[in-house]
Amino acid sequence: MGGQYRITGDKYPRMRRPRRRGRLVLMVVASVAVVGVGGWGTLQLIDVFTGGGKQAAAAGPKADCASKVSPSPRTNAAVPKPAQITVNVYNATPRSGLAKSTADELQKRGFKIGDVGNATAQFDKKVKGTGILLGPAASLDTSLPVLATQLTGAERRTEPTRKGTAVDLIIGTAFKDLTAKAAADKALAALSGPAPTASSSPKACS
Repeated sequence: MGGQYRITGDKYPRMRRPRRRGRLVLMVVASVAVVGVGGWGTLQLIDVFTGGGKQAAAAGPKADCASKVSPSPRTNAAVPKPAQITVNVYNATPRSGLAKSTADELQKRGFKIGDVGNATAQFDKKVKGTGILLGPAASLDTSLPVLATQLTGAERRTEPTRKGTAVDLIIGTAFKDLTAKAAADKALAALSGPAPTASSSPKACS
């Protein structure tokens, strides 16, 4: 170029490019930050739904282990022994001799025997089952369950106004014999044997 616009020297003016590199770097940094925050949030959600559950599941057995109890023997003192029970035996059937033979067998099994004879008019020929076990109100959970081990299926009744501790065995028309001694002894042992109770000390967890 000539004239007044002639360029002299060996250096030429350069056109500067727009400053896009700085903006590009800023955008990249911002994108990385957003992705990082999003990823962290995702990991937190995953931890809540997976990791936290595992931790709760792991804590579960320990809590269960701490709450487990072991049985310890305890004798049921409320149940009396046959030798502490006086039984009156009454026959409410037309068959003769049942009261005496039944009373003799109960005596062999350790019970005390009181009155033996025929049933009163209230029960005579009116007991359709194997028998009725009758006693005072206090005998419902004491003497009557013990006597019931000797005559399976007998009905249990109480008389609130009855005095004393003796109980009655009123033989019914369906009666054939007392419960076999082996079975009666087993039932009696289960009734008066040790019962499980909770131990206060927790089991150690592994």
